Amino acid sequence: MTAHTLRRLELETASLLMYARSGGLRLIPPGRIAAVLRALDRYGLMGAATVIAAARDRDGLALIDERGPTTFGELDARTNALANEWRRLGLGPGASVAILTGNHRGFLDAVYAAAKCGAEILLLNTGFGPTQLAEMLAREGADLLVYDDEYAAAVAEVRPRLGRFRAWADAPGTDTLDTLIERGDPGPPPRSGGRPKIVISTSGTTGVPKGALRSEPYSLIPVGGLLGKVPFRGREVTECCVPLFHSMGFSHAMYAMVLGSTLVLHRHFDAEQALDSVAAHRASAMIVVPVMLRRILDLGWAALAERDLSSLRIVFVGGSQLGAALATRALRDLGPVVYNMYGSTEVAYATIATPADLAVAPGCVGAVVPGSVVKVFAADGREVPAGTPGRIFVGNVLAFEGYTGGGTKESIRGLMATGDVGHFDAAGRLFIDGRDDEMIVSGGENVYPGEVEEALVQHPGILDAAVLGVSDEEFGQRLRAYVVARPDASLTERDVKEYIRNRLARFKVPRDVVFVDALPRNAGGKVLKRLLPV
Repeated sequence: MTAHTLRRLELETASLLMYARSGGLRLIPPGRIAAVLRALDRYGLMGAATVIAAARDRDGLALIDERGPTTFGELDARTNALANEWRRLGLGPGASVAILTGNHRGFLDAVYAAAKCGAEILLLNTGFGPTQLAEMLAREGADLLVYDDEYAAAVAEVRPRLGRFRAWADAPGTDTLDTLIERGDPGPPPRSGGRPKIVISTSGTTGVPKGALRSEPYSLIPVGGLLGKVPFRGREVTECCVPLFHSMGFSHAMYAMVLGSTLVLHRHFDAEQALDSVAAHRASAMIVVPVMLRRILDLGWAALAERDLSSLRIVFVGGSQLGAALATRALRDLGPVVYNMYGSTEVAYATIATPADLAVAPGCVGAVVPGSVVKVFAADGREVPAGTPGRIFVGNVLAFEGYTGGGTKESIRGLMATGDVGHFDAAGRLFIDGRDDEMIVSGGENVYPGEVEEALVQHPGILDAAVLGVSDEEFGQRLRAYVVARPDASLTERDVKEYIRNRLARFKVPRDVVFVDALPRNAGGKVLKRLLPV
């Protein structure tokens, strides 16, 4: 047995124990074991997920959305019926299902039904415009489209060969998922003949989005790694505010199924609604991106205090930089419940900062998750010591298989580039210094916008900020800051520059300050810097 195999076995064993301690590992009644084994053989792990969950806890709540609760047994029957109808249309291995929906049962219906057909599943970003969607769908060659009525205009010209079906419909019709489910056979579909793959759209923050391809992981290491850092527990309630098409939202939907937890969903995020929902459903976890967390905190202390949030043990944050100022504020207002995840669509998660990490180093993204490897390399490929910035590379069992349009991320020693620059501190906590393609060289000095942005948002009068480099005849590039002032603030360009001058090096002071009403963000909360006025 090789050292690599032995290490993998140790990690799988530790993950199984962690899973058992979380309450996720529950016995399947003997009479249902045969059905689970058949499902695993017919559809693979993802297609069998609803069968396994229903066998363990048929009457347990799988999800609660704006239409009410759905049990694991009901979800299994719904996805069976939908899969049988899609099989009748010809959906199977080699074909793909494109999904363009908000957070509701229709998303999960489509994902698990497609998995039971052995089809490829393409998750589309609801924030994309018609041109981006058309490019994605043309490149991926989608055979069947699932969409909500509110996105109908964006896909009006899309006519896949196996049809279009509405997931959330303003009016009933023969083209809705509900109609297919009502007439479909809720019994187990026949063998799929293939295994599903997932294509998750990248954020498209710098241009045309790519499709990141993944196969279903036959490993408990991702589950053990997460549970080793964050105290998720089986049969609890998770308020998922993040879009399910987002890699973080999708992974937490899968984790909820694995743990037998209830997923609470709303089609659109609203800060007050999210707090009300946590209180009403006694949620123990809430999944958010930083901009969502900030909007919740902006409601003020009174809004937090008037709701019973005592059940909330975990506020799991990821998708973009949390930042020291927001981390400190969240710990102060919500208590020691904030967990900050660092990862990407391509490498999944790499590090997680616990409340204890954030209390002493609020700007960090935490230590490496069990089962992952994170290294910081210099330009020549050498690993750099703690405290020295370099390019971040990650390895784990969740790394993607490449872009569907061709190409992949750069690798060194089997580890994949994240596209970020950062450094470890002496305690093994990782800090993100910026994007390696966003570094600005101004007058011979290297500047990462993230450091300046973090300093800006600590100003009491600044609500949001973004920084980028623009061409400059004298210095090559100069910094331009885009600032969203708080409604009650009276800020001038001079005020902003003076604030940064007192906190950072001279060459990091923005030469230009542009005040804007809001920053353009995608549905995952990332700033679309390409849309900022130049």
